[in-house]
Amino acid sequence: MPAARRTRRDTPPPRTGGSEVETLRGFLDYLRMSIAAKVEDAPEPQVRTAGVPSGTNLLGLLNHLTFVERSMFLGDNVTDWPATFRAAPADSVADVVERYREAVERANKVLDGCTDLGAPVPRPHSGRAAPSVRWALTHLIEETGRHAGHADILRELIDGATGR
Repeated sequence: MPAARRTRRDTPPPRTGGSEVETLRGFLDYLRMSIAAKVEDAPEPQVRTAGVPSGTNLLGLLNHLTFVERSMFLGDNVTDWPATFRAAPADSVADVVERYREAVERANKVLDGCTDLGAPVPRPHSGRAAPSVRWALTHLIEETGRHAGHADILRELIDGATGR
């Protein structure tokens, strides 16, 4: 473990409105912000170096979440999910973070038009059945939270940085 520890101030859970959609979207955005911040200033080449025997690395986690956002809310068809855990060698940290934030912004525009949590997520051109907006938001909270936890550990192993 690195000798110097950098501690980031923890960001508390979001204060949301009282409605179900405000709560779900508030927590999803909180997790999205947390994982992007964990990756955006991580050093090369450690950001893409496997931290565990499975090959998981910090940059790959954010790359994967970009594909998850695009698949769930934008209708992109992903045929090789394991490949999404690897960023292209030419991709910089800034490139991957920018693509993730762009996917989140586009997903939020889709969600802004969803007024009924029980309705299916609109998926242009996907040809696949869509889950309800409620299910999609809950799944993205679970998926992003799970990988944000992985990112916390990987980042601490890289340079000792902790906190959200």
